[in-house]
Amino acid sequence: MAIQASSESRPLIVSGIVLGLGLGGFIDGILLHQILQWHHLLTVPYPPTSVGNLELNTLWDGLFHALTYVLTLAGLLLLWRALRRTDVCWSTRILLGCLLAGWGIFNLVEGVIDHLLLEIHHVRDDLPPGPAQLTWDLGFLVFGALLLVSGWLLIRAGQRATRRS
Repeated sequence: MAIQASSESRPLIVSGIVLGLGLGGFIDGILLHQILQWHHLLTVPYPPTSVGNLELNTLWDGLFHALTYVLTLAGLLLLWRALRRTDVCWSTRILLGCLLAGWGIFNLVEGVIDHLLLEIHHVRDDLPPGPAQLTWDLGFLVFGALLLVSGWLLIRAGQRATRRS
């Protein structure tokens, strides 16, 4: 399922994936950490049952957001640089596909590492440990895989369309 990036589309693909990684992280942090408050970055080893643990989790959530901010800025910078090039083949499908693929990659990497391997948090730490928690973690991975496949399909469609024109 590798993406074949021609020299005309490579800058757009790279910038879109990096931007998608950053935006995917922002969606995770803003929606799951802050709005729904399902978990913090270090909920399992430091449950927010004391002020000290909540302060530690807030700090690590902030560091996580700083990383997603850097990724988003890097993606925007790469996109701006690609925009200035006359040899880059522009396609809305390719860019949208890359954003989705980047978000999917974020979910897959974050889900496997943080939820399954390190177990520093789960998607729903507001649920008791067990099958329900695992179901949410696996659902997060399935959603990430769907985003990645959808993005890949859009990228391929955009590449075919630009080759015909």
